Amino acid sequence: MWLKLFFLLLYFLVLFVLARFFEAIVWYETGFFASQLVDPVALSFKKLKTILECRGLGYSGLLEKKDVRELVEKSGDLMEGELYSALKEEEASESVSSTNFSGEMHFYELVEDTKDGIWLVQVIANDRSPLVGKVHWEKMVKKVSRFGIRTGTFNCSSDPRYCRRRGWVRSTLIMSVPQTSTSKGKVMLKEYSGRKIEAEHIFKWITAHAASRIKTIYNSEHLKEEWKKSDQYRVKIYLFANLDQPPAFFSALSVKFTGRVEFIFVNVENWDNKSHMAEIDIYKTPCYVLRTPEGIYRYGNNTGEFISLRAMDSFLRSIQPEVNDLFVLSLVLVNLMAWMDLFITQGATIKRFVVLISTLGTYNSLLIISWLPVLGFLQLPYLDSFYEYSLKLFRYSNTTTLASWVRADWMFYSSHPALFLSTYLGHGLLVDYFEKKRRRNNNDERNANNLEWLSSLWDWYTSYLFHPIASFQHLPYESDWDDEPDLFLERLAFPDLWLHPLIPTDYIKSLPMWRFKCLGIHSEEEMLEASQESESDSDSESKDVLSGEKEVSEDELSTVHSLSEGESQCNAEICSCANKNYHNEPYERKARSYGSYSTTEDWSAWPSNMLHCTECVVCLENFENGCLLMGLPCGHVFHQNCIVMWLAGGRHCCPVCRWASYKKKQPLSNDTPS
Repeated sequence: MWLKLFFLLLYFLVLFVLARFFEAIVWYETGFFASQLVDPVALSFKKLKTILECRGLGYSGLLEKKDVRELVEKSGDLMEGELYSALKEEEASESVSSTNFSGEMHFYELVEDTKDGIWLVQVIANDRSPLVGKVHWEKMVKKVSRFGIRTGTFNCSSDPRYCRRRGWVRSTLIMSVPQTSTSKGKVMLKEYSGRKIEAEHIFKWITAHAASRIKTIYNSEHLKEEWKKSDQYRVKIYLFANLDQPPAFFSALSVKFTGRVEFIFVNVENWDNKSHMAEIDIYKTPCYVLRTPEGIYRYGNNTGEFISLRAMDSFLRSIQPEVNDLFVLSLVLVNLMAWMDLFITQGATIKRFVVLISTLGTYNSLLIISWLPVLGFLQLPYLDSFYEYSLKLFRYSNTTTLASWVRADWMFYSSHPALFLSTYLGHGLLVDYFEKKRRRNNNDERNANNLEWLSSLWDWYTSYLFHPIASFQHLPYESDWDDEPDLFLERLAFPDLWLHPLIPTDYIKSLPMWRFKCLGIHSEEEMLEASQESESDSDSESKDVLSGEKEVSEDELSTVHSLSEGESQCNAEICSCANKNYHNEPYERKARSYGSYSTTEDWSAWPSNMLHCTECVVCLENFENGCLLMGLPCGHVFHQNCIVMWLAGGRHCCPVCRWASYKKKQPLSNDTPS
C-alpha cells in the first residue's frame, strides 16, 4: 500500500512539473502566461461575444463593438487562460444530451426532488407541437448547459393525467429553481409567459429568475449594515460591479452552493459616495471579494482564478467543501492508487488483472466502510467545533498560491482527459520497468505464462477450499485447535482431511535456534554407557513417533536446506546432563537413564521457555557440544536438522506431546538441574 501511495504522489509531482513545462512552452511561443491580463480593445467582436456568452451576460441589444467591450470590462478582468478556454469551448461541437421524461415519477425524482440545481423542461401537450423548435431547442440546451442548468423534455402523451393535474394544456417551458436559501429546501416551478421564443429571450428569463435569489445591495448604507451583520453564513462572496444584474454563472453558483456560501451582488451603478467601499479596501470595480472569518480574499489575483463558472466552482469547493466532495476526492485517489497494482505486479497478464480486480474491490470496500463511522460522527452535535476547525484549515490552505496552482492544473488536466490518461499510462510503464529491473537484480523474477499461473491459482484455490487452514485459526492459548466445533464438523464431513492439514511452513524460520554447550567432557566409558542405555529406551518411542511420516515435497525440502545450510551435523562426541523437571513420560524415562554425570551443562544459552534435555527423540542421538538446536512452542528441544525435516514432511506437531508447532503455548517453568 505504501509503495502504491509513493508512486501516486510521484505521479502528481510529475503532473505538476509537466504543467509548468507546458506554461513555459506557451510563453516561449506566444510571450504570454495564462494569468496575464488581456486588453479587450485588442479583441475582435466575435471573441468579445464569446466571452460574454461564457460569463452569462446578454448582448442582444448591443450592436457596436464598443458597447460589447464595455460590458466585458464591467463584468471582470479578462485573462489569457479564460480567453483560451472560452475559444476552445466555442470550437468544440459536442452535442449536449437532454433528458426525456417517461412519466410523473421520473419527473419528480429528477426535477422536483433536486434541491441544488436548475432545470429547464419543455412540456409538449397532447397533439400539439413543441413551443421551441428543434433547432432553437438544441441551441438553448447548449447555451444553458455551460452554467450547470440541466434540460429535459416531458411529452404529455406518456402521462396525460399528470399534465391535466398540473394544468399543462398547451406546450410551454418550465423552470425549476430552489425556493429557499437553505440547503435541501423546497423547489418551485415557474412557467415561461413570454411571447418571443428565441434563445436570447428565454435565456434572459432564466437568468432573471436565478438572479432574484441573490441578495442585492443598491446603496452604501445597506452595504455597511450587511458587512457588519453576523448570521448563519460563515463564508460570503461579494460582487461589486456596475451591472443591471449579476452574470449567469454567478447566479448558477448561488444555487449550487445553497446553504454553504452566501452570494451578494453590490450594484454600484448610481453610487455617489464610495467612502465605505474604501473603508473595506475596495477601490476598483468590478471586484469579487470572498469574506471569511479569517479575513478578506480577492478572487482573481492568483493563477487559474478566472471569471467563469468552472474556475469559481473549483475555488469555492476547495474553500467550503461538503462531505460528498471529500468522498468523491477520496474515491478518485483510492482508485488511482489501486490501479498502480497493474504495473507493480509482475508475471502473467491474467495475474496482473486478477490482482488489480482484487485490489480495487478491497480498497473500495475499505473506503466505504471507513466512511460510514465518519458520517455518523459528523451528525453528533458536540463535533461542531471540530467541523468548524476543519473548515478553517481548508480555508487557510486553499487561499495560498500553491493551492491556486493545483486548482489550475486540475482544470487543465480535467479538460484534457486524453493527456491525463496518457501520462498515467506512461508513469505506470516506467514503474513496471523499474520494478522488473529491481526484481531481476534480486533474482526474484518469475516468468510464468498465463496458463501456468492459472494452473497454480487453481491448485491454490482447491487446496484452500478442501483443506482446513490452520494458520487462520486465531484461537486463545487455552483452547486446542482440534477442539473447535466448526473445524470438527468440517473434518467429519471429509474424513481424509484428518491426515492432510494445509499449513504454510513459513513459521519454521521464526522458531528459536541456539547451540548446545557443555562445561566439561565425560569419560569415554560413561559416554558409551549413556549412549547404549538411551538407545535401548528409545526404540519403542521412535517407532510410534515416526510411524506416520510421509515423503517430503521438493518445495518443503527447500525450506529445510535454507535453514540448515552451513550447519554441521552432530558427531559422536557427546555431553549429557540430567533434567529433573520433564513434563512428559518419554522425557522422564530418558532423564532417569542418564541422569547422573560428573559434568555440568551451560543452560544460560537456552531460551527461558525451553525444557532442559540432552537427547533428540527424532534421531535418538544425544546433543553434542556445539550442535545446533531448535525448540518448539511447547518447550521441547531437538536437533535443528531433525525437527525441520519432521515439520517440513507435513507433521506440524511436536514429536513428544503432539502440540501444534505453529501455535503458541503458555511458557512452562524450568528448574535448573543439579
